[in-house]
Amino acid sequence: MRTLLLAFTTISALALHPTAAHAWGQTAHAVIDRAAIEAIPEDGPVFLRKHVDYIAASASLPDSWRGDAENFSKMEEDPNHGWFREQFTFVKPIPRSRHEFVLALYKQYEAIKDSDPQTAQRTNIRWTGTLPYAAMEAYERLITCMRYVRKAQAEGGDASIPEQHCAFQVIRLGHYIGDGAQPHHDSIHSDGWRGDNPKDYTTDRSVHGRFESRFVDGMGLTVADIAPRIGAPRRQSGDMFDAVLGFLNEAGDLVENLYKLEKRNGFADFADKDVRAFVYDRTTAGAAMLRDMLCRAWAESATPPAKITPSPLDANNPRFNPETGSAPS
Repeated sequence: MRTLLLAFTTISALALHPTAAHAWGQTAHAVIDRAAIEAIPEDGPVFLRKHVDYIAASASLPDSWRGDAENFSKMEEDPNHGWFREQFTFVKPIPRSRHEFVLALYKQYEAIKDSDPQTAQRTNIRWTGTLPYAAMEAYERLITCMRYVRKAQAEGGDASIPEQHCAFQVIRLGHYIGDGAQPHHDSIHSDGWRGDNPKDYTTDRSVHGRFESRFVDGMGLTVADIAPRIGAPRRQSGDMFDAVLGFLNEAGDLVENLYKLEKRNGFADFADKDVRAFVYDRTTAGAAMLRDMLCRAWAESATPPAKITPSPLDANNPRFNPETGSAPS
């Protein structure tokens, strides 16, 4: 009952912010979250199934944190929904620290602001995005919350509160991963084609919403459409940050395909098999990645947090960066 009440409360709150939708839209985000949770195997964090209604109903909540009226929230949250790769090709390798990434952008801005002011105008986190950092931050918070679930289970205690903490982090992680699966979120061509345009792709900003909201709603996307496509868990070993970057690169590589499809009829034909297949592919990819991260977080939570010596905040740590006051991850 509490979960259903929370879901209703969240839906009501989101209804007060009808202009805050900047991403897939509630339909695709909810489908991705539900499909991911339903695909969790029995040795995974199956307790999340009890909270699936709350999570799915809140799937677009992070978009509501981007409203102009709450500008502190907007400034922090806006970049978390994109990863516009073409804008920061000079950053190699990608730093394992949000703050180091921001500093790299600022240094480049300072270097080019006089010689190339047009490029400099978008050399900042609002126009590069910070999506992989937001995803990893939510992922590591989820690991911590899951440790409390395990502790309560081991002690025969009440796990309901730590489970709810986990559910909230899944809302955040699911939203960022869902956004990352959509190629518009992984390219400077997020709201119409930018720059050289020899193939005459649309420059209309509405292309983003016409695809991920109007078309998805019009085709009637459901969990049943993608559930059989998800497959067994992957990414249960190896570096998760690298996996997230690879996931975003895979999606970003598809952005031109999306614009080619738009040239047919502007995503107006909800029966278009190729556009439907594209939606299935991308929502499946998002659900699979989210499920993999949920299962991996659960496995990571089975062991105590590693003792890091020297501390990341200790200047004696060999990876300590005095510009950020910390060692990167």
